[in-house]
Amino acid sequence: MEDFISLIMKSISNMSLWSVVDILVVSFIFYKGYMLIKETRAEQLLKGILLIIVLIPISYLLKLDMLNFILNKTLTIGVLSVIIIFQPEIRRGLEHLGRSAFEDVHNMNDKETRNIVINEVVNAVQNLSESKTGALIVMEQSTGLGEVVSSGTILDANVTSNLLENIFVVNTPLHDGATIIRNNKILASGCVLPLTNNNTISKKLGTRHRAGMGLSEVSDALIIIVSEETGVVSLAINGKLSRKYDKERLRNILLNIIENRSNKNMKTAGERVKSWVKGIKINH
Repeated sequence: MEDFISLIMKSISNMSLWSVVDILVVSFIFYKGYMLIKETRAEQLLKGILLIIVLIPISYLLKLDMLNFILNKTLTIGVLSVIIIFQPEIRRGLEHLGRSAFEDVHNMNDKETRNIVINEVVNAVQNLSESKTGALIVMEQSTGLGEVVSSGTILDANVTSNLLENIFVVNTPLHDGATIIRNNKILASGCVLPLTNNNTISKKLGTRHRAGMGLSEVSDALIIIVSEETGVVSLAINGKLSRKYDKERLRNILLNIIENRSNKNMKTAGERVKSWVKGIKINH
């Protein structure tokens, strides 16, 4: 502990420009990490670990040797337990970091293609909603969904509203699962999605909604859900579920999201690095 305190004092006395940058980067990492676990079960455990970290120097200063020993051992075991227990959350965080740092080009960069595909999807969703036919449509973005695709039946067909409606007709072979769209193709249908562990979702929502939420938590895909009980259209994005979309509202938000992501992907890695460096200089 004395070595730790002396290290802090030495770091403060030798503070330089790069030290400030170092602190800002670490602060940003901690902030992003907290945002990833916010409102999850990991948040409560993190609070407990932070309490132990605060108590360790207090117990040291008060000469409470036995308490200090127990807290140090508990912290060591606690960190290992976090890695084991919260492996799904850690994986989701690393995938989110990977998506942010290395954008892929799965999404539709051609404006005409975007309009055609989204119009076909929205028309199909509208008809499915009116007939109260349950549906789960996934529009792949930067995160590849190879594992999900392999769980279904490969179609590799052009996106049309008629085909999407036929896929989800009740009692047909492919209706009970998700349909994956990549660019302007219906890549696969009858796919199995991971269910969310989020307990804040309304109990009235069924497996389709939980599956849509689950995939949105581990990818940047756009997931459209049509309820077979009410016909209500929902959209799951980045672990968030919003409901009661009409045709125009759904079309506009899909266009905006995909267009913004396409424009972002057109930036080169060098341009992004320059903007990051420029941002650091401005903050300083």
